[in-house]
Amino acid sequence: MKSASPHHAYRRDSLLLLFGVGLLFFFKLGAAPLANPDEGRYAEIAREMLATGNWVVPQLNGMPYFEKPPLMYWAVAACIKGLGPGEWALRLMPALFGLGGVWLTYASMRRLYDRRAGLMSAIVLATGVLYFAHARLLLLDMAVSVLMSATLFCFILAMEEPPGRRRRGLFYGLYASAALATLTKGAIGVLVPGAIMFLWLLLFDGWKRLRPLYLPTGASLFLAIALPWHLLIARRHDGWAHFYFIHEHWERFTTTEHRRYEPWWFFIPIILLGLFPWTGFLWPAVCDAVAGGWARRRENATSWFLLTWAGFVFLFFSKSQSKLIPYILAVFPPLAGVIGVWLTRCLAEGAIGRLRSGLRFFFVVGLLMAAALVVVVTKPGILREAGQADALRPYAWLLAGILVVGGAGTLRAVSRCGARAGLVAMLVTMLAFYAVLIPARPYIQKPGTKDIAGVVKAEAGPRDRIYHYRGFFHDFTYYTGREVGLVEATDELEVQFLRPEERAARFIDEAELRREWAGPGRIWLIGRRSALQPLMNDPSFRYRVAAESRGHCLLTNRPAIPGP
Repeated sequence: MKSASPHHAYRRDSLLLLFGVGLLFFFKLGAAPLANPDEGRYAEIAREMLATGNWVVPQLNGMPYFEKPPLMYWAVAACIKGLGPGEWALRLMPALFGLGGVWLTYASMRRLYDRRAGLMSAIVLATGVLYFAHARLLLLDMAVSVLMSATLFCFILAMEEPPGRRRRGLFYGLYASAALATLTKGAIGVLVPGAIMFLWLLLFDGWKRLRPLYLPTGASLFLAIALPWHLLIARRHDGWAHFYFIHEHWERFTTTEHRRYEPWWFFIPIILLGLFPWTGFLWPAVCDAVAGGWARRRENATSWFLLTWAGFVFLFFSKSQSKLIPYILAVFPPLAGVIGVWLTRCLAEGAIGRLRSGLRFFFVVGLLMAAALVVVVTKPGILREAGQADALRPYAWLLAGILVVGGAGTLRAVSRCGARAGLVAMLVTMLAFYAVLIPARPYIQKPGTKDIAGVVKAEAGPRDRIYHYRGFFHDFTYYTGREVGLVEATDELEVQFLRPEERAARFIDEAELRREWAGPGRIWLIGRRSALQPLMNDPSFRYRVAAESRGHCLLTNRPAIPGP
């Protein structure tokens, strides 16, 4: 029997990956309500684009929101328009980007190494905890991570090609991906990949291989994609350029003004935990990638490129004075590639001993995670939200059992059937873990306001005023489709772009709230239980509880006002 042609095998692998990983990423994608603040924020910005027809100026709660460029807002708005307002449609784009990143890793590593290395790298990436989680969250970081990965993979693949159509296409892919990344999250979309490429060329003296890089036409392509929106919004708002480039880029990196400061080592545990269940293979894979040291770096130029990529991303964001977990997502495709190549080599050589330590690490960490899950839902006071521990307890016990039984089964499979069986058992364990984790998500994330928003949407009249108390609940504005005022808070709303009279009307103190509360109009007040409690305990503040949820209360000053 003839073996499948390379083209047929490539197509078959791609379809299997897209189906299998797609099932993992899309299963019950819309089951959980929007999480605050990020999912609610990005969903609302997209909704307001549709509602206002303004596709140039992103808006949140009716105010300009200039923190990020609009590419993902456009994409999510298109999903809402085509598929409806449900959570599945809202999370579709991150899931598609995540799926695209897995396929991109497969295709690139296959071409750089071989088919098995491509498949293994894609599996490592797709099943790592952090990548899996962010493929199912409405954030911008998955999109920019995949687009930066596309830029860098196009670069290293182009460097392997002689001048011609294929090389030109890869460089054009590089310029287009960098432009789209810039339209997703700003200048880091081009600066970070550009710095990685420059550093690698400098270390390997690869300048001669760089030509031709099709710079005139490539730069024109980049500008044609990235420049128009920047020019349009700069013309519409005089204050945009300073806020966007200075406040959101330079000051975010160099100062603690954004109040997201973390120690320099913050991303080390994030990477190690985020790679689980593959963490135990990272160190031997890195050592193998740099075998022979600096003297033999040219023989391992591709491996050094992947490590340069991962290392620069880690150092860049570790140096930043503003750190959030999703920022480090771009480190996972190259690390998955390094691990995938090493695992493929070990399997080909039958090196069970080299794999055994990583599988034991999986078992030990799984035991620790199982113990932590049990403690969290059984020890009083760890979960402070009422009823959360009770709701999570069945899931936690099941997840702990999967980790313990799966870990033990993995070690048994290795000893009886070999390394390949052990890897399969580990992978099956993680798939079972995710299958239980997905329906548990609504009880894990912070409570939102979807149920309360439903009450307001059904009962509030067009003249009723709605306030958020000591906070801003981003999902509420999405689920109600209404703008709100804030009491004793501004949150992340960019109030500096409002006229003084607009700001005074929409951002009030408690004294003004009490004055309006006693007036003839109907007022709705939404807040966290803990924040509202002092107000509710005040005998002079008369109210009616209109609705309650896991974390919030909805108060009103009077029953519905009859219509004319």
